[in-house]
Amino acid sequence: MTVTFRLNDEDYRFRDDPMTPLVDILRQEHFLTGTKAVCREGFCGACTVHVDGEAVPSCLKPVGLLHGCEVTTIEGLSSGQEALHPLQAAFEAADAVQCGMCFPGMVMSLSAFMRDNPGACRAEIKSAMVGNICRCTGYERIVDTVVDCLDTHRQTTETAGSMNV
Repeated sequence: MTVTFRLNDEDYRFRDDPMTPLVDILRQEHFLTGTKAVCREGFCGACTVHVDGEAVPSCLKPVGLLHGCEVTTIEGLSSGQEALHPLQAAFEAADAVQCGMCFPGMVMSLSAFMRDNPGACRAEIKSAMVGNICRCTGYERIVDTVVDCLDTHRQTTETAGSMNV
């Protein structure tokens, strides 16, 4: 079976077992090691990627289900150090994570959540983090960073909106 999809804005053709987990293709064939293969049960969130804009655990996503899809990894979320995604930049500036194991999946999950919920409150952010496990920080610095990032985005949007009036 041949499966064709886009991976970080590049066409990709896979010709092997369609039940191969996406996380294995990302790490072993593309060396996209930001996507972590930790629990392999969809429980920890470390392997989260975007498939057609939705945050999904790549350890549970067989490649055979990706035909025609758009897959974005942590490496594809930004265009490099010069243009980090706002949440990546906020995590870096706030030193919000310690070991870094959860960071890529956390950013992928929360960036999709923030896109769809720009007015989210602290409780909603915490609820959105349920599928991501962090063993180092206790989550509060991460939640604080997301709150700050959303506030910055709202202020930027309001400022830009008032300038266009």
